[in-house]
Amino acid sequence: MGIRVIKTAIAAIIAIYVGLYFQLDFALSAGILAILGVEVTRKKGIMTVMTRFVASVLGLAFASIIFMLLGFHYWTVAIFILLSFPILSRFQLKEGIVTSCVIVFHLYNAGQVTPELIWNEICLLFVGLGSATLINMVYMPKHDREIQSLRETVELKYYQILYKLAMTLRDPSYVWSGAELIEVEDAIKQGSMISRRSKENRFWDYDEYWSIYFTMRSQQLEAITDMMEMVAYIHGKLEHSERIADLLEQLAQDTRSEVYVGEVMVRLQQLKEQFRAMELPQTREEFEIRATLLMLMHEIGRYLDIAERFKRKKVEVIQNEGT
Repeated sequence: MGIRVIKTAIAAIIAIYVGLYFQLDFALSAGILAILGVEVTRKKGIMTVMTRFVASVLGLAFASIIFMLLGFHYWTVAIFILLSFPILSRFQLKEGIVTSCVIVFHLYNAGQVTPELIWNEICLLFVGLGSATLINMVYMPKHDREIQSLRETVELKYYQILYKLAMTLRDPSYVWSGAELIEVEDAIKQGSMISRRSKENRFWDYDEYWSIYFTMRSQQLEAITDMMEMVAYIHGKLEHSERIADLLEQLAQDTRSEVYVGEVMVRLQQLKEQFRAMELPQTREEFEIRATLLMLMHEIGRYLDIAERFKRKKVEVIQNEGT
């Protein structure tokens, strides 16, 4: 069973017992309201509960007016739906439509609108949604191990991809499936989702590192994808193909470190200067290969620039936390 299922069960039983303790009518419905209020993060839980409460109170007001003016008939329920649902959606309260219906159907079932019944329904909202909020705030699972595991997966796949690119530069006939690209993309997406969820679970003392980290990796993945496309167009081999392959292998080794600046950046600048000093290509094939290699070096530089921006952001986060 998932943790959300367990939390939902606890919230529902708490709401039912509290409703029975205070002798509320339709006490079992407090359990339904609690089920609807349990969410995956604290922030989303609070927003959902507020939305459902406001929507339910508004729905209760609309239904009371409609029932008192038109009576308690099946078609008046349809009138309530036709009038209230568009209004609730218009004011971004559509998540509370189901909760509102639970309350309104109690009113219809009673066949009358009285202050006591209205108060009973509001108490049910407090009990049901309050129980869900309590459970949401008390416990939310931590994802530290999972997110660290995803980081290791991303760095391993980057290491493998960069080495495969180097192998392809050395031997244009070398063929690989590129499965690592799909795997690392999935890992980055999952890491980004979990880091956002972790942020929504903490109202204070939240470390921005992981959000920045997976954003950086996502941007670097775009550069890697462009590198793969360029390497795929290289069908011949030049002296500089070997040097760029060495550069990619060094970059793969540096994947294990926090940032990608230093030796690779220096070697990349040196290689660019050597390219500028070379004589013009003698054949069309050589021209195309050298042009592609030059664009490949540009993408390597973009990859490193992304890491450098990440380093600056990380420093800023640390300084902000210190103050």
